[in-house]
Amino acid sequence: MPRVLGLPDLVLLNTASVIGIRNLSFAAQTGFGSIALWITGGLLFLVPCALVVGGLSRRSPNEGGLYVWTRDAFGPWHGFLCGACYILSVLFLLPTILLSGLSLAAAAFGFSQQKWFLVTLCLFTLWSVLAASYVGMAVGKWVSDIGGFATVSVGLLLIIAGATVWRRFGPATAGSFLPPFEWDKLNFWSQIALAYTGLELGSIMAEEIRNPERTIPRAAWISGIAVAGFYIGGTLGLLALVPARNVDVLFGLVQGGQVAGQRLAWPGFPILLALLIIASAAGAFGSWLSGCARLPFVIGLDEYLPPSLARLHPRWNTPYLALLSEGAVCTFFLLAMTVGENLRSAYQLLVDLTTITSMLPFAYLFAAGWNGRLRISAACGFTVTVLAIGLALIPPQGSSPLRYEAKLIGGFAAVICAASLNFLYARNRRQKV
Repeated sequence: MPRVLGLPDLVLLNTASVIGIRNLSFAAQTGFGSIALWITGGLLFLVPCALVVGGLSRRSPNEGGLYVWTRDAFGPWHGFLCGACYILSVLFLLPTILLSGLSLAAAAFGFSQQKWFLVTLCLFTLWSVLAASYVGMAVGKWVSDIGGFATVSVGLLLIIAGATVWRRFGPATAGSFLPPFEWDKLNFWSQIALAYTGLELGSIMAEEIRNPERTIPRAAWISGIAVAGFYIGGTLGLLALVPARNVDVLFGLVQGGQVAGQRLAWPGFPILLALLIIASAAGAFGSWLSGCARLPFVIGLDEYLPPSLARLHPRWNTPYLALLSEGAVCTFFLLAMTVGENLRSAYQLLVDLTTITSMLPFAYLFAAGWNGRLRISAACGFTVTVLAIGLALIPPQGSSPLRYEAKLIGGFAAVICAASLNFLYARNRRQKV
């Protein structure tokens, strides 16, 4: 595969993939106390992640990133489990990106209650972005580039609008900057760590990056600063516009845009915000789709997944079967998660399924960093990862504890069992050959 990604492309890809604009609404619901959590998460998780990813990329700049690092450090089984959990978590995440992003935009345009219109729009976006990735990163990178620029623009607009309203009228939210210690809000703490994941995605595409040993670490630091600034500044801006108690978990950004438009006499502000959110969602989706497709490609080369996934397109030199498989699975998830469910329930179900499965690969990532003598960064990141997994088991307010725990633990156990069976089957097949 050709090396077509430079430093600006990787910075924008990281920005598009790490930043989840929907996380601002989660954070704003917690009030100003979420700012301390953003700062703590940045120092104890994002910075260690940048250091570990940068350090391991310098030593092993190979396609596959954290899968290759885990495999080389702990053996094929652990590498496969790490890669399988990462792939599954991304497959859960991809429909969430489209549902939440396009739902926000639809609410601004007045189509928020037309579920099947939104599902159709999600599917159209999915296959359009996939088509761009299918013909190679020389084309597909523009989806990430535009999405990264749009994401940063959303944050800047919120900061400007929030600061203007704060200066003229005072903040809409009052309260302390101390993080909340209520038991029913501790589940949110795990979302902080999850919101900072994504810096590792670029390393999975290392052999498509120009000078990866230098580019990946530099991009991690530049985009890491942008990510932290977005979350802290964007949350402050939203809290200046909307009282924390009134922030809707799904449509908080739309509320902020409407308030800014009304109070500052900026009638086009909500529409501009909605258009940027669409571009941001498409960019995030394209980044994760393209990056994740390289994992089944590399695992297919190792023959722990079907070797057909390691085929490159004869013209475009892309892992086209891996991309098409991702598209098919995401289509199924979008349809399955919305039939008989309203958008809010579908969105929350995907988030629940993602949390623990997403964090296990980071435990492996930081363990590989420890093995690679990046001890302090690895220890900080690993501790936060384990804490996030534990906090994710705390049911959020209004949830049935038994049902919530059964869904998380049962789903994760099913993932482990399926990965184990697949690995054993693949290993036995390799031994026979």
